Amino acid sequence: MSGLAAARSPNKSAGNPWDRDAARGIVQEHRNLEGALLPILHALNEHFGYVDAEAVPIIADELNLSRAEVHGVISFYHDFRKEPAGRHVVKVCRAEACQSMDGRTLETHVAKRLKAEFGATSADRNFTLEAVYCLGLCACSPALMVDGELHARVTPARFDAIIADLTGGKS
Repeated sequence: MSGLAAARSPNKSAGNPWDRDAARGIVQEHRNLEGALLPILHALNEHFGYVDAEAVPIIADELNLSRAEVHGVISFYHDFRKEPAGRHVVKVCRAEACQSMDGRTLETHVAKRLKAEFGATSADRNFTLEAVYCLGLCACSPALMVDGELHARVTPARFDAIIADLTGGKS
């Protein structure tokens, strides 16, 4: 699955439990690619839904990198999670255009509605809430993404409807 397709599909990979041997196989499969670190991290993230801390020494050893270098890349890119995401991933734009169109009100509503803080997963593991800093819908602010699907001109009421459609009215 391409990176774009993965970004647009629901979070289906979060169900794969961490498996050291499977991770080692993924690393070995990609280690000879030019600039192998990012393809390896993307493959692990796609397979498991996150990059487990146990993957860092495996990757470092295979690519002859320090653990700090590998960790630095993982922590730099916001799409690499350190733990599995919830069943649904909600990304709220916090860029200036969305902020200028009352994005803070939407942020507060979304966090309250999902019972999750930004950068965290709800206690029931149904929702992971993330901040992003541009979804490219500046003319249609405020914007958010739910399971890879973009939504523009989102009000609190519209967000509630999106979540109701997604969950069949249960949240």
